[in-house]
Amino acid sequence: MNAQPHPVKPTRILTRRQFVGRTAWSAAAFLVVPSSVLGLRGQTSPNSKLNLAGVGAAGQGASDLASIQRVSEENIVALCDVDWRHAAGSFRRYPNAKPYKDYRKMLDEVKEIDAIVVATPDHHHAFAAIEGLKRGKHVYCEKPLTHSVWEARQLGQAARAAKRATQMGNQGQASEETRRLCELVWAGAIGPVTEAHIWTDRPSQGLFNEYWPQGVPRPKETPPVPDTLDWDLWLGPAPERPYNPIYCPFRWRGWWDFGTGALGDIGCHSMDPVFRALKLGDTAPSSVQASSTRVNEETFPLGSMVTYRFPARPAEVQPINYHVQGQTGPAAGAVPMPPVKVVWYDGGLRPPRPEGLEDEQVMGDNGRLLIGEKGFLLGNRIYPESRRREFQDPPRTIPRVRDHYLEWIEACKGGKPAGSNFDWAAPLAEAVLLGNVALRVQLRQDLTRYALLWDPANLKFTNLEKANQFVKREYRAGWTL
Repeated sequence: MNAQPHPVKPTRILTRRQFVGRTAWSAAAFLVVPSSVLGLRGQTSPNSKLNLAGVGAAGQGASDLASIQRVSEENIVALCDVDWRHAAGSFRRYPNAKPYKDYRKMLDEVKEIDAIVVATPDHHHAFAAIEGLKRGKHVYCEKPLTHSVWEARQLGQAARAAKRATQMGNQGQASEETRRLCELVWAGAIGPVTEAHIWTDRPSQGLFNEYWPQGVPRPKETPPVPDTLDWDLWLGPAPERPYNPIYCPFRWRGWWDFGTGALGDIGCHSMDPVFRALKLGDTAPSSVQASSTRVNEETFPLGSMVTYRFPARPAEVQPINYHVQGQTGPAAGAVPMPPVKVVWYDGGLRPPRPEGLEDEQVMGDNGRLLIGEKGFLLGNRIYPESRRREFQDPPRTIPRVRDHYLEWIEACKGGKPAGSNFDWAAPLAEAVLLGNVALRVQLRQDLTRYALLWDPANLKFTNLEKANQFVKREYRAGWTL
């Protein structure tokens, strides 16, 4: 139950009996108490340590926990993963953490948990995060936050009701590059922006360097389930199907039932700076339309292009999400925010080369292009050269942060809301995941003729009723939100 950047070699199998035989974590249970016992009413003292639990303990989950420990050493009191062979490295690294396979059971039994880090496959994100919020836990959840548009709305509402510290795992939101892009756009570096183009080489990079399979049918082979994997728990809310190693531990991302494709994987990273710079955080797209290579009912296409259209935003709107840190950023209203077209490309597709780009400048396999009335930004570089020479760099007016993970830890301890808290992240995820609805094979013929018109208030498309079945998915018996 984890996101894994690359397959790893099998490690020594650790059985539950071996874990139970250890006495370290049982003794440690008497040394670690929840903050509520200390009279902190759910808030943790800035000088105390949080009691953290990992949901998805290998791959990205292991990386998240290590990153947290690097910037702010906390207590890791429990670890949950459905594949104990794959998570063995984390179990060894945190020997005092109680091991579990079911995060619901872990949250029921380990009362001292203050916060959880969710790094499961996408189809478990909303379930694990909401289970934590319902129990009063702070939640860090990997991108794309949820598997469906409807889940993103539910998770955002649950976070507001729980009033816990939250953060989505789009680490670049805390970067200097993201803040500088906003400062350039808000200062009028290229004038009002009318188009944004974002592209990635995923799901594949070159002929033999594949991230995960897409555009393939369901395998017919049904090999036995490894004895260290709880396949039923791995499936969770997804429809039942036979086990195959093509799905896990990592290559689940391209399958409709489990992942969210290249758009879900990278969109919440690379669209985040654009949404901040163009003040789109409180503005839902009015329409979405997609084209792609051949797609089927099992996996996402090999390459796709998704076009979102957003209405104009008030020029004086406060810069989204930086105001939660008590700042207003540069002069709001200096640059109009007209209607804007945002185009996503994956599978190696990319936009046409803009006129005025220097001959030696390459677009790259992954990139971002903003087109304004006075020029364009490729990454954070202003074009054409004449505009770059005449434009005076704006001052650094947006507050900087030390680290994405530290932001969340400090928020858990009563500090300012984190930069990608769910008030920001849930609407971003909704917009990103709308693109996947437009990629559904069941809608392809209709969508070659017109775009899907979106009604965000009612969470539905207004011009194609059958598209609404993909806003929310059906869950397997025993799983509900």
